Amino acid sequence: MSSAPHDDKQRRLLAIGDIHGCLDLFDQLLDQVALGPEDRLILLGDLVDRGPDSCAVVERVLKLRERLPGMTVLRGNHEQMLLDYLDGRDTLMFLANGGGATLSSYRRAGFDTIPDEHRDFFAGLPTLHREDDFIFVHAGLRPGIPVEQQQEVDLLWIRGPFLHSDWDFGATVVFGHTPQTDILRRPGRIGLDTGAVYGGSLSCVDLTSGRCWSVPAR
Repeated sequence: MSSAPHDDKQRRLLAIGDIHGCLDLFDQLLDQVALGPEDRLILLGDLVDRGPDSCAVVERVLKLRERLPGMTVLRGNHEQMLLDYLDGRDTLMFLANGGGATLSSYRRAGFDTIPDEHRDFFAGLPTLHREDDFIFVHAGLRPGIPVEQQQEVDLLWIRGPFLHSDWDFGATVVFGHTPQTDILRRPGRIGLDTGAVYGGSLSCVDLTSGRCWSVPAR
């Protein structure tokens, strides 16, 4: 778990949903959002798999972190599957969920395997982040369980029990993982996976103002 102090509320607090190797959409979205050095940016995980440019997306994110101190990247279930694959576990699970596209993107970039810098980056990603009045997580939270006692498997994978519940976690939960046709907004929930890799769009929300951006897939 990571957290940030409740300091200058005028700094934008931005969140972006599942990128899944869609570098072109990510770059277009960043251009529209026009990040400044004081902005706080949360990426909700699933940078990789399924889309064509996972390696380049990770490189872009690493460079972005160098100039954006207020940036947090969460681990998604696809980063976890990649780590499991690199540890020699669940190879079929990884490949069945778009991992082949990730490996191909690294080969095109001249790598025989995932470089150590990227592997260390994935391994160091938190699964939950709290900032201002928001909880950021990839998939969701298990209703009825305190935030501090949530299990990693739920943070990365949960769908129905979280999506179909109105349980109040004491803060608005901002999440990705489950594709929607549009940004999902309801009391205590903001869902930002708008299906970029499935022909939908890649979306960002400014939680300080409520402004949204979405770049449609072509």
